[in-house]
Amino acid sequence: MHGFIFSELKKYVSKHFGPEAWEALLRDAGLGIRQYEHYSDYPDDEVVLLVSTASRASKLPEADILEGFGEFIAADLVAAFRPLLDPSWRTLEFLENVESVIHRVVRARNRKAKPPAISCSRIGPEEVLITYGSKRRMCALAKGIVIGAANLFGEEVSIQEEACMLRGDRLCLINVRRLSPSPPSPSSPSSRSVA
Repeated sequence: MHGFIFSELKKYVSKHFGPEAWEALLRDAGLGIRQYEHYSDYPDDEVVLLVSTASRASKLPEADILEGFGEFIAADLVAAFRPLLDPSWRTLEFLENVESVIHRVVRARNRKAKPPAISCSRIGPEEVLITYGSKRRMCALAKGIVIGAANLFGEEVSIQEEACMLRGDRLCLINVRRLSPSPPSPSSPSSRSVA
């Protein structure tokens, strides 16, 4: 798992559970004092262990923690990759380009990095279908990122999981529908005033 995820998880835990919560979480997970470097790679088991330990400590389901965490990191993902994003993109366009923009860069920066296999296809003007496949089975994190991205772009979306690895399916199929048409971006021709 990419170090970015661990450093973001530390920020999320500290913000939502208190400044001492991260050290307590590491201790309770049996990881002791552990530093995660932003661009390094770490065993998947450690993030799974941290999430399950946080779930037990907070009495929240693991899926809720992962979804909340995904919503939380969306802003930092967009900020980190902003130079590579087209200013006209909104939620659905961002999702369509996660694999070709964000994951491609992650793999280029760290050859050991293994972000989940994600493909996203536009199935209508206001709808995309995300196909998620990862042995980590953290589709709740992906759904949280969708919610966080929609919040950033000022849009409301509905999410339906048509298939889920956690229910025994081979892949997760996540349908994302924009509930109201996207407003024109400042750079689109339709938003410019005509003299």
